[in-house]
Amino acid sequence: MASAWETVIGLEVHTELATSTKLFCGCPNRFGDQPNHNVCPVCLGLPGSLPVLNRQAVELAVRLGRALGCDVHRSVFARKNYFYPDMPKDYQISQYDLPINVEGSLELPSGQRVGIERAHLEEDTGKSTHMGGGGRITDAGYSLVDYNRAGVPLLEIVSKPDLRSADDARAYVTELRSILLAVGASDAKMEEGSLRVDANVSVHHPGEPFGTRCEIKNLNSLRSLGRAIDYEARRQIEMIEAGEVVRQETRHWNEDDGRTHTLRVKEEAEDYRYFPEPDLVPLDPGDDWIDRVDAALPELPAQRRTALAEVAGVAVAEGPVAIAVERGLDDLARAAIAAGGDPRRVLTHIEHNLAVEGAEKLDPSRLASLVIMETGGELTATQAKAVLAEMVATGDDPVAIAEAKGFEAMGADALTAAVDDAIAANPDEWTRFVEGDDKARGKLTGFFVGQVMKATKGQADGKAVTALLRERAAG
Repeated sequence: MASAWETVIGLEVHTELATSTKLFCGCPNRFGDQPNHNVCPVCLGLPGSLPVLNRQAVELAVRLGRALGCDVHRSVFARKNYFYPDMPKDYQISQYDLPINVEGSLELPSGQRVGIERAHLEEDTGKSTHMGGGGRITDAGYSLVDYNRAGVPLLEIVSKPDLRSADDARAYVTELRSILLAVGASDAKMEEGSLRVDANVSVHHPGEPFGTRCEIKNLNSLRSLGRAIDYEARRQIEMIEAGEVVRQETRHWNEDDGRTHTLRVKEEAEDYRYFPEPDLVPLDPGDDWIDRVDAALPELPAQRRTALAEVAGVAVAEGPVAIAVERGLDDLARAAIAAGGDPRRVLTHIEHNLAVEGAEKLDPSRLASLVIMETGGELTATQAKAVLAEMVATGDDPVAIAEAKGFEAMGADALTAAVDDAIAANPDEWTRFVEGDDKARGKLTGFFVGQVMKATKGQADGKAVTALLRERAAG
């Protein structure tokens, strides 16, 4: 049923900016302090208090906007009026019709480009904790409010509805998080709430107008994001197929039961009664400031993937390229390749064997030496992996490590004899290998390689063993 439908997804990502103080006052912007400790008359909304804009927050907002290719405009702060216990003023200072960043885009590792509608500044709310029941306000015995987060600077990044699957959405948030970290705009820790995602989801038949969207609030992990989108798309499809009408509403994702639930019927902009914030003047960073930000931007993830792909001679969309950049090991990879390491073996080691602490400290020339030993037949893949683990732990030279471990490549005659012994010792398995289909042969290849590795104490080259097995079967 779902194959006839297309899911349309737009994301609103809220990220706390890495400032020292809050957006409009001097209270510390710090996670984990004693509740209601980092507060003052301004962030508590007490009468007579006046906001003063944090220059560093503006700098970080512009930095992120330019990294996303946005136009930076003269912007105006507005009051967004609504009541909720964690909003001490009963309104939020945000930006409405004149945001600071507009019309940018973000490129995913796959090459897909996702439009950015806007990235505007606003203040965060406090945090409510509902005690008792299931942790929701509807069944809580009472609620506690911590205002430490109230007034923390937020950047809300609103994508265009260009995403079509949960996988795309996860890739988008992962890439956006990488950019935030690269430019130093945020620590982007979803587990601490400094990066939160709202997902707008609708379904339609391709070629027809978009359907009615529902917004899923405050998703705080990539796993929850993917599960919530998939569930919500199925829910809407089932409703429409049953003749029901999807209504626009805000929904909550429940991780325990794997479902979204109605929070409230969706508000429109007029429900918030926006009007310009009378206590703040318009914000206009100016061309000189923007030029300085542009000049100071670091190399971004998409640029780093392109640079690594060119050096390695592979497609930029290949998985190991994105993994190397995501782990911050692309400089290591590029230097090791430049030092003579086979590009694909370097990327393979980074993908499979270097997802460990301390990998970034490896000497590129020594990684290149290890790869040269491996591709030259001095070490098997298994031995190279063991040597690499020791290199990460000690920083020692791969030649010295290999000698200390007694690693040496097997001669052709010894390897052939070991394969023949394994075949002779397992006649039933060999018959199934020779007579079986590709699937059965694939499983039995692993069995025979394992037998040879055991007999040779890991000195055999798995690829060479596989080639000999196929040669014997064909003969």
